[in-house]
Amino acid sequence: MTAQLHPSWLSHLQAEFDATYMHTLRQFLLSEKQLGKIIYPPGPLIFNALNSTPLDQVKVVILGQDPYHGPGQAHGLSFSVPPEVKTPPSLVNIFKELNQDLGVENGSPDLTSWAAQGVLLLNSVLTVEQARPASHQQQGWERFTDQVIELISMQRDHVVFMLWGAYAQRKGQAIDESKHLLLKAPHPSPLSAHRGFLGCQHFSKCNEFLELHHKKPVDWRT
Repeated sequence: MTAQLHPSWLSHLQAEFDATYMHTLRQFLLSEKQLGKIIYPPGPLIFNALNSTPLDQVKVVILGQDPYHGPGQAHGLSFSVPPEVKTPPSLVNIFKELNQDLGVENGSPDLTSWAAQGVLLLNSVLTVEQARPASHQQQGWERFTDQVIELISMQRDHVVFMLWGAYAQRKGQAIDESKHLLLKAPHPSPLSAHRGFLGCQHFSKCNEFLELHHKKPVDWRT
């Protein structure tokens, strides 16, 4: 697992990979595969978020919960799917808000272009069993991603954290609000998007904050 992680992250997170909980997590994943269970995303893409957005480039964090659990959907970036896959409902609402907020017309459901600009698309849990949402929760991933968030909070300045839904907001409680911007709204899923996600204007607020601190705003087009 460590060999697949970008050096900017690994230099700070090596102790996590050496910790007992990570060895236990590794054994859990191996045993699940040996039982013939299909796990998403594919192994090389488990750390895609961290590999796509090195630590020294992070300026925005969008927190998700766990990967998509359908065939071909998960590729290691929260809310994102490969370009040939149908846009998931939550991402439909994200694009709807982007259009209302900034007039952006999004084409592809693949958010890799955001990651390349410093938007860390991080799920709390980095793997899932096919057709079983939340099946890999409480196996150790949450502790690892808590460390990632804490690392960003300490090492980076003026990062925008987009915390959508109660789960993401609880996970963001340790972020230093004196130097970072925390944007909170309901989750963009069809069940909750109309309770305040649509109309939240997080994307324009994000870019205003970045420009205020002399950082290049994100081009949200895909």
